[in-house]
Amino acid sequence: MLTSLQNPLVKSVRKLHQAKARRSQAQFLLEGTHLIQEALAANYPLQVACYTPAWEVAHPDLALALQSVERVEQVSEAVLEAMATTQHPDGVVAIAPQVLRSPQPAIQGIGLAIETLQDPGNLGTIIRTAVATGVCGLWLSADSVAPDHPRVLRASAGQWFRLPLAVVDDLDTPLEGWSQAGIQIVATSSHAAVDYWSVDFTQPTVIVLGNEGAGLSESLQRRATVQVRIPMAEEVESLNVGISAALLLYEALRQRRG
Repeated sequence: MLTSLQNPLVKSVRKLHQAKARRSQAQFLLEGTHLIQEALAANYPLQVACYTPAWEVAHPDLALALQSVERVEQVSEAVLEAMATTQHPDGVVAIAPQVLRSPQPAIQGIGLAIETLQDPGNLGTIIRTAVATGVCGLWLSADSVAPDHPRVLRASAGQWFRLPLAVVDDLDTPLEGWSQAGIQIVATSSHAAVDYWSVDFTQPTVIVLGNEGAGLSESLQRRATVQVRIPMAEEVESLNVGISAALLLYEALRQRRG
């Protein structure tokens, strides 16, 4: 059992708290029973698994499933706490390789393109909602929060492993391609004359969302073939981007099921 905080594995795991190390090592950190269960259920590869004796006793079946991981270590409570980014970890962490499932460029249903999203909780919530509503893929601008940020993973409630996702330097390029292919591109605007539920979401569509504070850039706004509004009381300026995404995605799901 690992008990020393100076162990090289402990130091390696702690480095993954930082985005720079995650990029250079092409790895990220999974924390908690639920995330690791979801990774295994989605057949996502794990490279290292570490858990405490108490966690192993409480989750014998999951501990047995982790024996297929390349490296498995039992660690002390103090070591596990040092490895985790959360204040009260539940006893298990894992290291996974960065293997993003890139979405197909041809939009068959509903796709999402997100520009300069900064809050990891918002991205995780959008990912969770996207999977729940059957989104075919998510394209994220490179200046957004890193998709492997620990808070993104936790906010996605494990659905991160089920959504094809691509990080792109310039969203204008795929949007131009979709527009030329006749794909409907929908963006929200407070100045739009059309309510979002009036749009035909039964056709292949990409929904474009922008930054939490600044919204969508003018260049991407111009790429939209349809601009829609989300009606709000006069004293309310805007909605949280995760709420806006949920409204549009569930309207699209309602229409497609109808």
